[in-house]
Amino acid sequence: MLTALYADKKGEIFDAPGIQAVGRVGYDEVKLHLEDMIPMPEGAVLAFLPGRTALGISKDKIAPIQGKVLAVAVMLPAGYTRTHVPAFLKHVDAPILPLYGYAAAALYNDEIYVAAVKSDENEKWHPYSYNTPDLKKKVSRIKREFMGNRIVEQLAHCSLKWQCCTAENLFYQRWEAGIPTSPVCNANCFGCISLQPSECCPSPQKRIDFIPTPEEIAAVGTFHLGNAPEGIISFGQGCEGEPSLSFENIAAAMKLIRVKTKKGMININTNAGFTKGIKAIVDAGLDSMRVSIISAIPEVYQAYYRSNYTLDHVRESIAYAKQKGVYVSLNMLTFPGLNDRPEEVKAWIEFIKAADVDMIQLRNLNVDPDAFLEIMPESAGTPIGIRQFIDALKHNVPRLAIGSFSHYKK
Repeated sequence: MLTALYADKKGEIFDAPGIQAVGRVGYDEVKLHLEDMIPMPEGAVLAFLPGRTALGISKDKIAPIQGKVLAVAVMLPAGYTRTHVPAFLKHVDAPILPLYGYAAAALYNDEIYVAAVKSDENEKWHPYSYNTPDLKKKVSRIKREFMGNRIVEQLAHCSLKWQCCTAENLFYQRWEAGIPTSPVCNANCFGCISLQPSECCPSPQKRIDFIPTPEEIAAVGTFHLGNAPEGIISFGQGCEGEPSLSFENIAAAMKLIRVKTKKGMININTNAGFTKGIKAIVDAGLDSMRVSIISAIPEVYQAYYRSNYTLDHVRESIAYAKQKGVYVSLNMLTFPGLNDRPEEVKAWIEFIKAADVDMIQLRNLNVDPDAFLEIMPESAGTPIGIRQFIDALKHNVPRLAIGSFSHYKK
C-alpha cells in the first residue's frame, strides 16, 4: 500500500497507517499506484498546503483524513515531471497557493515517494551546484569587473536574492547564463512569475525596469561565451517580459558578440508571438530557440497566455527559425489533466510534426491547481495520464528529443 501523508498545523509531516494515498488528475481524485511513483529525489522539497485537508482511501472510499490535518505536496527539482497533483478538500477560506509545482506524495516502505517521472539528467541544474559558500565573492568580483553594467547588477540581485540558476551561472562562469533584456511583454500569462495582476497569486520576483543597450548586452555575452565551458547565453528570463520585443538591441548585441567570439551558443526563451522580432534575432545568428507553450489548441493556449498575438504567429516564428537552421525546442508547460487530454494529445502530435520541432522540454507549471483549472476550457474526454502522454509523443514522433533543459549542441 502507498500510505497517505498529512501535516499538522505546525507543518510536521506524518503518515496515516491503513489509509491509501490518492492524487489528482485535473479535478479527478484517483488512487495512487506504485507505478505512478518514484522515491522522492534529492533536492525535492516537502511542504503542506494551507487551508486544504488531506484525503485518503479508507474502506474503499475517498474521504478526508480525520482530524485537523493538512494536505501534503512535493516540489520537484528540475529534471522531474509530475504525473499527479495533490488531492485535498479545499476550505472556503483557503488562500491561493504560491507559484510552485505541487506534486502528490505518499509513503512506501518507510520512504517518501512522489508522483513523477525523471525526464532529464539534472547534474548541471542540481541544487548542490548552486548557492555555494563562495557565491557572494564571485558576484562581488564580477560586479567590480563590470562596474555600471545594469545587466550584471540585475543578475547579481537575482543570484543572491532569488537564487536564480541561470543568473548564478554567469558568476560561476559556466554553462547557461541568462541575459534579461525586456521589461515589457505581449502576453499576460496566468501565474506570470515576474508580473501579476491582483486577481492572481503574488509573483515571487520583480521584473527588470530598464532596457539594456546593445553594448551592455554584448559585454556580458562576450564575457560568458568566451570563458564558460559549454557556454550558452539565453535571452528570456523569469525577471523579464518577452525578449523579442527588444529585438533591435538583441540583434545588434549578437553581431557585436560574434565579432569578438565564435564560442558557445546564443539562445532565446520566447513565446515566439512577435514574429518580426524573432526573424530579426534569427537573422543575427541565433543558434537555438525555446518556445514557451501550454497547448496546441488555440482556445486553450489563449486562455492561459491572454496574448495580443495568436498561435498562428507562433507557428510562423518556428517555421522561420527552422528554415534558417535554428534548433527549436518547445518549453511545454505540463499540468496533469491538461496536456494529457485526448484532444490535446492529438493536437500536440500534429503541431510537433508540422513544425518539425527538435525537442520537447517538459516543465511543471508552477501554479495553484484549482485557480489554474478555473480558467481552462473543459475537456472533451478523460485524460490518459502524463506517462502515457510522454509515451505517445515518443511513439508518434520517434526523432523527437524529450527532456527538461536546453542542451549544449556545438
